[in-house]
Amino acid sequence: MGNQNNPEKIQLIEGWSFNKTNYIIFFIGVLFIIFGYIIMATGTVNSFQSLTLAPIMLFLGYIIFIPASLIYREK
Repeated sequence: MGNQNNPEKIQLIEGWSFNKTNYIIFFIGVLFIIFGYIIMATGTVNSFQSLTLAPIMLFLGYIIFIPASLIYREK
């Protein structure tokens, strides 16, 4: 606690640097989520849309793109 001037110790929020690429990846994830819910709502109950396509889009948005936007760092 008393050693706050140590440059090797990076706080969680200070270590996250968001740039244009992070926001683009995040926006793509949000679009996948929105379109996934729209496709799920417009398909019939037992259709390919609502049973296969929409869950894949939601998975990509929630599990792939949103975390990737938080993790990605430019060198």
